[in-house]
Amino acid sequence: MSASPSYDVLVVGSGAAGLTVALQLAPKARVAVLSKSDLAESSTLHAQGGIAAVLDATDSTEFHVADTLVAGAGLCDADVVRFVVENAREAISRLIGYGVAFDREEPAAPGNGDEEPHYHLTREGGHSHRRIIHAADATGRAVETTLEQRARETANLDIFEHQLTIDVLREKDKSGKPGRCVGVYALNRKNGQVQLFRAKTVVLATGGASKVYLYSSNPDGCTGDGIAMAWRAGCRVANLEFMQFHPTVLYHPQAKSFLISEAVRGEGGRLLVPTTGERFMPRFDSRGELAPRDVVARAIDHEMKRLGLDYVHLDISHQPAEFITSHFPTIHAKCLEHGIDMTREPIPVVPAAHYTCGGVMTDKRGRTDVPGLYVVGEAAFTGLHGANRMASNSLLECLVYGTAAAEDILARLPSLPNPGDLPAWDESWVTNSDEEVVVSHNWEELRRFMWDYVGIVRTTKRLERAQHRIDLLLSEIEEYYGSFRVTNDLLELRNLALVAKLIIRSALARRESRGLHYTLDFPYPDPVAAPQNTILTPKRFRLAPAD
Repeated sequence: MSASPSYDVLVVGSGAAGLTVALQLAPKARVAVLSKSDLAESSTLHAQGGIAAVLDATDSTEFHVADTLVAGAGLCDADVVRFVVENAREAISRLIGYGVAFDREEPAAPGNGDEEPHYHLTREGGHSHRRIIHAADATGRAVETTLEQRARETANLDIFEHQLTIDVLREKDKSGKPGRCVGVYALNRKNGQVQLFRAKTVVLATGGASKVYLYSSNPDGCTGDGIAMAWRAGCRVANLEFMQFHPTVLYHPQAKSFLISEAVRGEGGRLLVPTTGERFMPRFDSRGELAPRDVVARAIDHEMKRLGLDYVHLDISHQPAEFITSHFPTIHAKCLEHGIDMTREPIPVVPAAHYTCGGVMTDKRGRTDVPGLYVVGEAAFTGLHGANRMASNSLLECLVYGTAAAEDILARLPSLPNPGDLPAWDESWVTNSDEEVVVSHNWEELRRFMWDYVGIVRTTKRLERAQHRIDLLLSEIEEYYGSFRVTNDLLELRNLALVAKLIIRSALARRESRGLHYTLDFPYPDPVAAPQNTILTPKRFRLAPAD
């Protein structure tokens, strides 16, 4: 029997989705959180914009639902959209209760304590109303650091940092086939040791896969780990061709893809041709700079290629300097570090991979095809985003689905037995690698050809070239994985390469342009067939039994 820790629930990932699950479970269950880096390091920490919610009297649920459906280009699940939007206010209230200090229009009015504070709401691309609640331009940091503090103070919740989960484990059912999920293997990134963690239920909240591209706005840990692990375990994935490229990332050699929030355009920022100062977005969409992100990213890509530009300008310097520094203190400070004063001059920007709209298929409770395995947050495909995520719906999805998953898990835990005996990690037949250059070379090649062949604008020929390259890379990586002790870089490369293959397969299967997927060979939506999700099924697939 393996001497390994055992829990009611393992939560893999420590962003808004993972910590939401953990905090709501911990009072009634024994929970462990496995964080890939420091507990707070996640995509949530770096999110600048805010959280979409109907909080203003002039707005409504119907407006928010309608805006999301339009942005999703015919592929949103309307029931899911309504479910998320209707639970937004409760999610925001919970964050405020935890202590997140969202920006207010004015101090709360004195009285008997029943007055609702007037929070400052901004507007972002695709939204017809101001409904983005935020904490200046660092909303994610405010949310994540608050949730981190709560998690560290919570009893019954164990935290394991610097743990890179390798794979989930499924016990055998009565017929000898893979059954429910009962734990994970995880690499301790500090000492290189692999440990088994056992649990009645596993939740993957590992974030997206934007690091599959050469240029990304995401932190380094966004390597598609949860998507890859769930696929290997037997879960279906959907709509992975829809990779969102954020239109405006700071163009500077030392900036490391620093994001310039959508809210800059929401507050009047204009996109300009650097050489002429011409505003170009009205030529592409009547909504101008407030068009959805896929439209804006393609417009920028078009202008850069048409004119041979390295970047375009985003200019908000026409706004008062005090307005800019108060609304965008983080962006203003970062730009100043690189010699750019956004109160006086435009910001050079380029698109970069930003958000994975597809992912592991789940139901409204975060359940996957594998019994005992849940996926929440960016790694999941819920049906909310469709073919294009609308700005600031992502943190909302994390909060709503984190709550839904926690409630479902609590209802099921009493009937779940503890895991049986599980094998410890066995590396007795592998050796330390003396060929690390293979990993670094393949990592660079993968991200380069994904950017060149599977980027903002695609063609069938480019996708076929990418498919050929990824098949060769995967065979090399699997041979390497089977011969040497695992390392952080090898595991991330293995996951990225698998997700890249799934992205390419999904893109080749969609013979139309829709939302974030734009191909020159099929430049328009299919005029005949109704919009369909792209669903891929692993060979190991076996649908979980219904309730």
